[in-house]
Amino acid sequence: MKHIGSNLEKYQNIFLEGFDEITTAGFTQVPNYILRSNELTVGAKIVYSVLLSYAWHKDSCYPGQEKLAQHIGVSDRSVRTYLKELESKKMLSIVQKGLGKTNEYTLYALVQKKH
Repeated sequence: MKHIGSNLEKYQNIFLEGFDEITTAGFTQVPNYILRSNELTVGAKIVYSVLLSYAWHKDSCYPGQEKLAQHIGVSDRSVRTYLKELESKKMLSIVQKGLGKTNEYTLYALVQKKH
């Protein structure tokens, strides 16, 4: 079966000139709720943002904790700490896929009201 988008003509009406490798790699929108939350550490905010960048800028992504640590500039242990923090705040769920396989992450954008 052919993908519906394959029948559409692709037009380019915006051209980039003078942009370097860094800016053409794209940007990631992070909800202000995450950025301004006083309930999250800086590390947890960065991990959330990097996971968003993987999800929004690739057709599929399988970031391991080592890859996350490399991209953020922290240790694997720190990444695990930040992931647990996000999980405890119900902003992330993790499904472990098994030994030697990367985890499956679900980021939550809905914020539950506090009573």
